[in-house]
Amino acid sequence: MADIKNKIIISIVILPLFSSCLLTTVMEQRHDPYSDVRIEEETRIDRRDDESRSAALESENLISIDDSEDTIETQETAPEMPRRYSLTMAAAGDNLFHITLINSSLVNGEYNFFPIYSRVREIIRGADIAFINQETVMAGESFGHSGYPNFNSPQSLAPVLSDTGFDVINIANNHTMDMGRAGILATLDYLDTFEEFTVIGARKEGESARLITQNNITFGFLSYTYGLNGYSVPRDNPNLISLINREKMTQEINALRSLCDFLIVSMHWGAEYLPEPDRSQTDLAMFLAELNVDLVIGHHPHVLQRAETIVLEDGRKTLVFYSIGNFVSHQSEKERVIGAIAVITFTLEESPQPRAEISDYGIIPVVTHYETNFTNTRIYPLYEYTDELLSLHRIRINDRTLTMDYINTVIERVNAKIIMNNPFSNDDNN
Repeated sequence: MADIKNKIIISIVILPLFSSCLLTTVMEQRHDPYSDVRIEEETRIDRRDDESRSAALESENLISIDDSEDTIETQETAPEMPRRYSLTMAAAGDNLFHITLINSSLVNGEYNFFPIYSRVREIIRGADIAFINQETVMAGESFGHSGYPNFNSPQSLAPVLSDTGFDVINIANNHTMDMGRAGILATLDYLDTFEEFTVIGARKEGESARLITQNNITFGFLSYTYGLNGYSVPRDNPNLISLINREKMTQEINALRSLCDFLIVSMHWGAEYLPEPDRSQTDLAMFLAELNVDLVIGHHPHVLQRAETIVLEDGRKTLVFYSIGNFVSHQSEKERVIGAIAVITFTLEESPQPRAEISDYGIIPVVTHYETNFTNTRIYPLYEYTDELLSLHRIRINDRTLTMDYINTVIERVNAKIIMNNPFSNDDNN
């Protein structure tokens, strides 16, 4: 979204956790959004004769004299109101490209994925920051394009994600090693050609933390996955992909926490297809809350799960989306075509003690629509989805229980504000 968003800085931060010297240097270089705040100091003057007092008052911008009492009343210049910065993020779930999705997008020998995202493009482009879990690698044609169980999507998908407006791309998930070490390195090399992308969850070398500063607010990003479908990270590059490991996570989160106003962690976790988070998810969510993480974006179950705010005894809060479901896929079960775009507003207010908080959040429900022979795949926001479209859905043809009432029942379990318009539109009718 480089052409619409006003991104100020995207920085890749290498945080060697075993070098306190380098960490100190990074902290010193971090932009201080409060450095330009003017502090007004109280001004006082002594009693003078009338002429001297008038001149002094004029030079000091003081506002009144009461001669009858032979005193000088002074008033400081009205203090500036604390500056308030705000930014809204959109987060999409699993971008899962099955072979039917790839094959049905082949037109005259070229893949055209643009129509898939056409109905949500203005939502994503309108957000200040947009996140997506890219479930499949894009290693290149030489690896062979493939779907389940070892995915490799065409690299022509990446420019479509850019055009749609995504700029934070998570690739730490259970399919990251589907094409082996060479496949993930080829994917990283290709994604590196897009200046607008901040890739989290995997890197060719170094540590995993990423910083983005926009609108005077600094965000820290980390990402972890529960596993790699039986594959392993190379022994000579254990940081290639970030795995859930509490000791390592503690080190990375503590090192990043002081460098950002908001800390966001992407978690590929839980059991597939469960409507409620399992014990491993809730335990990890509490672990992240105690480490002072502000937002957890969960994915992998491929269905919607609830959102909740964890409030600790000291008042600290962590917003957790346990699973925002599939964004696009050709999975053939009705619940798996229902997902959400999470919308989160962050606010930073300057004061004697800066206050950072998540001031609002909700979800835009989405439906992955596809018809007979897996054609006409589109991601629709629910507020644009109709009974007529639903009657054409490939799943609906075979399963009459896929109804609007069913979709609404699934969405309600998220326990978050339901947004039934484009929150980034200037159209007063929305």
